[in-house]
Amino acid sequence: MAQATRSRSKLFWDVASYALLLLLAFICIAPIVWTFLTSIKFEADIVTREMHYIPPRVTFENYVRLWNQSSYPVLVLNSLVVTSVTVLICLFTGTIASYAFSRFQFRGRTELMLGYLVVRMFPAVLMIIPLFIVMRQVGLLDSTIGLAIAYTSFLLPLFVWMLKGFFDAAPKELESAARIDGTTRLGAMFRIVIPIARNGLLATCVFVAIAAWNEFLFALMLTTSQGSRTWPVGLQLMVGEFQLPWGMLAAGGMISILPVVVLFAIVQRAMVAGITAGAVKG
Repeated sequence: MAQATRSRSKLFWDVASYALLLLLAFICIAPIVWTFLTSIKFEADIVTREMHYIPPRVTFENYVRLWNQSSYPVLVLNSLVVTSVTVLICLFTGTIASYAFSRFQFRGRTELMLGYLVVRMFPAVLMIIPLFIVMRQVGLLDSTIGLAIAYTSFLLPLFVWMLKGFFDAAPKELESAARIDGTTRLGAMFRIVIPIARNGLLATCVFVAIAAWNEFLFALMLTTSQGSRTWPVGLQLMVGEFQLPWGMLAAGGMISILPVVVLFAIVQRAMVAGITAGAVKG
């Protein structure tokens, strides 16, 4: 009797868990599906008295118009450049900083780490005016390099904090053995520590890349020309005072998520392994 009761209880919780997971999956996927369905509708079929969940007529004219009659390809290219430069800056500077925080004990170490947290605590809007003044004085305003540096100012602390945890989990004994064999400190880092923490490093880079790819506020305030604007700003500027091109906006949203989907498809196994390792070690 007790065994049957436990079996029914387990079955109930299994069904409830799967139902909750299905609900969460629907909540996450439904907006993407709705955006895609909107992107393949004619403009006359989008804003109607009766809601059409399934497009009565299918067209890809929104994608063609977006790509041929607007500067959207340039905006996507700018986003790729800014995101790549941001990830590279964080990768080269953040990796060395994370290793130093993980392996060395020096004066001001705790204060610096707390300073990184403080940077993340402040809203990004409070950093706009100082960054705008600095970028204008050094001649980096309205440029992809300047925008990447601005992104680094608030993404580098996240990179350092995340990667430090993965470096802490790497066994110090292997590094010490490599140094006894004659390897330098940097050699031990590149040959021993980074290969061990490579999944965590990849997961951290993906988080930084997604944050930079989707960032809107800094791109809006620090760029003024089509040569340096990114795709979120371009979509926002499509909204006029007397027009709202829902079809083109939806098409732009679908095109914009493609790089993220491709990136996840390529690195999903390593990223999941890195996140899981970080969670277990933490």
